[in-house]
Amino acid sequence: MTPYPDYPIPANEEQRLRALRRFAVLDAPADPHFDRIVALASEVLGMPIALVSLVDQDRQWFLARHGLEVQETPRTMAFCAHAIAQQELMEVPDALDDARFNTNPLVLDAPKVRFYAGVPLQSDDGYNLGTLCVIDRKPRVLDPHQRVMLKLMADLVMRELELRQRSMQCPVTGLYNRSVFFRFGEQEFENARAESLPVALFNFDIDDFRQINMRWGHQAGDQVLLDLCAVARQHLSHEDLFGRIGDEEFAILLVNASISRAMQLAEEIRLAVAAMRGVFDQSDYHPNISGGISAMADSDQSFADLFYRADQALYLAKGNGRNQIASLLVE
Repeated sequence: MTPYPDYPIPANEEQRLRALRRFAVLDAPADPHFDRIVALASEVLGMPIALVSLVDQDRQWFLARHGLEVQETPRTMAFCAHAIAQQELMEVPDALDDARFNTNPLVLDAPKVRFYAGVPLQSDDGYNLGTLCVIDRKPRVLDPHQRVMLKLMADLVMRELELRQRSMQCPVTGLYNRSVFFRFGEQEFENARAESLPVALFNFDIDDFRQINMRWGHQAGDQVLLDLCAVARQHLSHEDLFGRIGDEEFAILLVNASISRAMQLAEEIRLAVAAMRGVFDQSDYHPNISGGISAMADSDQSFADLFYRADQALYLAKGNGRNQIASLLVE
């Protein structure tokens, strides 16, 4: 049999996969909210099969499925692997007449796909995570109204995904909370170890943060947190992981960054925070941070080893007088 053509790989594939995994829905249990959307898509469009497909590195995994038993297929067979390379709905009126798919096992064998239409599920930062797609076993073409309906239902899927991601974030700062930061940090740690890439961790907290709440109230304290996060984000790459670990403690995992780059960035953030004014323009208060830096070592067994070493460096900076960055490395 003639092999079917390779799927296109998006130019931002590495970043796209990272964005997908940070939604934390791959391999999640069935969810009634997504199940209702695919049932609705099937009914409204008169299709026997409707899917929320997430395109992982080597597979497409179905977050929700209607009319199909399998949970995933290889990415090499996935129509959705082609759809995520586009920015708009991809429609295949007859797969047997399409050179991309006419030798695909999903077309020639069960479920015998003949018609496909998929809308990319695009995150706020522009990454196509997968699709909401509908499938028929006979050729057909969507009319303009059906295309609009499919796009609107894809918007519902994306909104539900974003709500779930928001639930993992601090309501004040929008940063990942401690448990989620550790989960994603472990993923980045394992990937860096597998790919022999450097990662560095910068843990820091706001010096004397409690006096802000006591002198000016919690609203002012929240504003300081927001201002600090905005300042820090200006220095970070999209792939870097930023979390709020405690009331005034933060952590930034710098992906593919050397220790020298991490030290430079940490110092830039420290100086930028010290220059903040915001709600304190008429006061004598100037926010400062103390920070600790470490880098992944060969002896580290998990992300937790790296994290607690960076925390030890943070305590060293605080013990040495605060408003400074300390480092702790393993030879």
